[in-house]
Amino acid sequence: MGNYAERIWEGSPTAQTRAERQPCRYKAYLPDPLLDRELLLGASTAADLADVEREVSHLQTAHPVAVNLEGLARLLLRAEAVASSFIEGLQVNVRRLAKEEVSARSGLGSHDETARAVLANVAAMESALDLAGTDAPITVDDVRSLHAQLMDGTRDAGWGGRLRTEQNWVGGTGMSPCTAEYVPPPPELVQELLEDLCAYASGDDHPALMQAALVHAQFETIHPFVDGNGRTGRALIHVVLRRRGLAPAFVPPVSLVLATHADRYVAGLTAFRYDAAADSSVAHRAVTAWLDLFLADMARACADASRFAATLEELEQHWRTKVGRVRQGSSTDLLLSALAGAPVLTVQTAAALVDRSVTKVNDAVHKLVAAGVLRQTTLGRRNRAFEVPDLMDAVTSFERALASPVGETHRAPPARPVPARRVH
Repeated sequence: MGNYAERIWEGSPTAQTRAERQPCRYKAYLPDPLLDRELLLGASTAADLADVEREVSHLQTAHPVAVNLEGLARLLLRAEAVASSFIEGLQVNVRRLAKEEVSARSGLGSHDETARAVLANVAAMESALDLAGTDAPITVDDVRSLHAQLMDGTRDAGWGGRLRTEQNWVGGTGMSPCTAEYVPPPPELVQELLEDLCAYASGDDHPALMQAALVHAQFETIHPFVDGNGRTGRALIHVVLRRRGLAPAFVPPVSLVLATHADRYVAGLTAFRYDAAADSSVAHRAVTAWLDLFLADMARACADASRFAATLEELEQHWRTKVGRVRQGSSTDLLLSALAGAPVLTVQTAAALVDRSVTKVNDAVHKLVAAGVLRQTTLGRRNRAFEVPDLMDAVTSFERALASPVGETHRAPPARPVPARRVH
């Protein structure tokens, strides 16, 4: 039975005000377990669930030309990492991130600490997908390891992978849970609740989208870490949908749409925390309210990702028009097909990307520079690299559109921090 347990806060000796130093009462939420839950969905929600699952499935193969789906998946993961970082105050655009990534791959060392921290987020998201690709059950240690990777490179890296041992809370004055907007379960319940969540995430009791929605909401409800719960909860959506086979190529950027409608998102998580028996109508309505919101935002994420894929296809055709006729299977042809997944490259990284010799790819790169597809830049002080201006503009526009409540920044400005457009 989900319920609120009243506890006593002993006060904070270091608090600035007398009121905050005084003992007070607060209510911590105790959620029901997820495993073996029987949930009843109304006809409308069940129909929406089936429709959106079809949209996610269709998106995996609807754009076979776009960057080959591996490149599209990489860009979508990067967009999630960049947006998460902007939300948390790490401002980095696609150009900085791509240059730092190529520098690291080329063994040139790190030149941008902020970009390195964002790349740690990308790496952790990729690890989440590796986790989803195994048949082994998901464990609490897996979640702790994922959290540690997400926190790597941040100022709170020392907390990475460590379950909280004290009461935490969300909102309020900061010094006491007594005025908080939400107080998660007491620390002694965190391990048990996470074990239940992992067991549920490892199974197939419910449809994949429903499972992903419940895992995310339950994780945010448990709030098992001192910091980084949002990033980890977003990664778990990817884990579930990849593990269940619904999104084998890539997961639509639903977490960014959720973040765009922040007030509605918080309201949905609040509605998910019912005070009633697990099999009651109150509990079913709470789950349905959250699921309806999640499905609506997943549908929008699918539409946005589909438009972005179409944009990438158009870009490739535009580049091929600029370059002119090329021999099928040549280094130039292969590089044009792979280019949309690589905003910045060197001759060496391009050769690895298309599995051709450095000599042949060097000729292809110079041909693309001459056609205006690539533009030469530098890594560090004097290491030569090449960037794709059209792609950078497209990625930035996509990230900005995701942050608009209506998907178009000229109709409604971004509702959260976003990268600035490139000055031409």
